[in-house]
Amino acid sequence: MASNKQKEKEETEKLKTTLPTEAEKKEIERLAAEKNKEVSENINITLDETKSSVHKTTEEAKKQVPQFTKAINEYQEESIEATRDIAENFLESQKQVINSYQSLWVPYMENVQNTYWSYWTSPNRVTENYTRAVSNITDSTIAATRLANNFMFASMEAWKTTMQHARDNAIELSQLNANYAKAYQNAARDSLMNYQR
Repeated sequence: MASNKQKEKEETEKLKTTLPTEAEKKEIERLAAEKNKEVSENINITLDETKSSVHKTTEEAKKQVPQFTKAINEYQEESIEATRDIAENFLESQKQVINSYQSLWVPYMENVQNTYWSYWTSPNRVTENYTRAVSNITDSTIAATRLANNFMFASMEAWKTTMQHARDNAIELSQLNANYAKAYQNAARDSLMNYQR
């Protein structure tokens, strides 16, 4: 037993020599506090740098807002102009078509109408109804364009190109329509002249 007590005493003495002294404990605490302070300062510096970077980025983004606004305004103006051009060309071609048919057929249709049909089938009445329908379609097209403007900001450049193509195609189709009506008018006039002889 004495040897066990001796061993315990030796181990206790050994532990005492490996345990830090009070001065060493205070030094360890001071070093830990300095390290914590250093880490805290580094975190604060990093967060401040990030905050500054975010501020700089948002300021740069704010500077670009007028450019984006200008692009959106140009896109909307282009869409509205294209819609107006499409509507005007369509209406002009319809005017030519109506005038072509009306100048040719109105006298004959009015004679037939007076003989057989009621007022609602007169060419003038049909023309009025057709004109109202075209006006409603045009108004609806313009309203639809306004709605499309609200939904198409994400693809402004593609939409701008699409509207340019639509404008060009509408002008071409309107011209083809007017040319067809003129050709039909000339052919019908020639046929009527031959018939009247």
